[in-house]
Amino acid sequence: MIALLAVNWEPELRGIVIVAIAVGILIGGIYLVVATNLGARLGLLIVLAGLFGWMATMGAIWWTYGIGLKGREPSWLPAEPVTIVRDASLLHGAEILQLPITLTGDVSSDTAVVSSSLQSEGWLLLEESDPRRGQAVASSDEIIQKEAKELVAGEYLSVAVYDKGGDRWPKINDSLDFLAFFHEPHYALVEVAPVVPQRAEPGRAPSRPVVDATQPHRYIYMLRDLGSRRQPAVFITIGASIIFLLLCRILHRRDLILRANVDERSSAKE
Repeated sequence: MIALLAVNWEPELRGIVIVAIAVGILIGGIYLVVATNLGARLGLLIVLAGLFGWMATMGAIWWTYGIGLKGREPSWLPAEPVTIVRDASLLHGAEILQLPITLTGDVSSDTAVVSSSLQSEGWLLLEESDPRRGQAVASSDEIIQKEAKELVAGEYLSVAVYDKGGDRWPKINDSLDFLAFFHEPHYALVEVAPVVPQRAEPGRAPSRPVVDATQPHRYIYMLRDLGSRRQPAVFITIGASIIFLLLCRILHRRDLILRANVDERSSAKE
């Protein structure tokens, strides 16, 4: 009774038991049928060869489409050595801008100068409808709120997102890049503007946030981690293929030995 309760209440244990039963019934049932006709040893070799051949095929499909058993998903990570630049004048020192910029002290005009300098050095200003913008903003919120604990939600706005790098090669053309295994570093820069504190009044909708023109904008510098989404599928495909080929080699060698023995016995009778 205790064992049954543990199986019912522990999802991990129940999953292990279900998988073990499924493997035992499906593979074991096929083995019993094959072994009845071909014998225990030959039946085991054929069933294992079919199993690992199917695993190699399934792993190749997972590898191609990035589905099935997956590793780490791509994500944005804090860049080194500086992640949060608290003043636009420090962008050159943080090696984000190659050339120094001259600021006037007016936040609005300085923002325009920074934007022009970034775009002139290869940074792409993402549109608000671009899905890459949302991913970068979500990751920058995680950095500035939870890791740096500098600002909380509602105290700032993400006003601009810049993107740079990330090209892949070799490419045949822009649409055919299946073999582009090599990547350049991919960076994102999220511009954050503090807002004027708003007083919440009961029964009224919150007012729209207003950017505080007296505080400098902050810049969150991030590096793209490509993750390892296809890594488990690669290991499954390569490992299962090697075992499948070894089993096929054993079966082929067995057939050659059997044929030689049959021919030798036939010649001996003659």
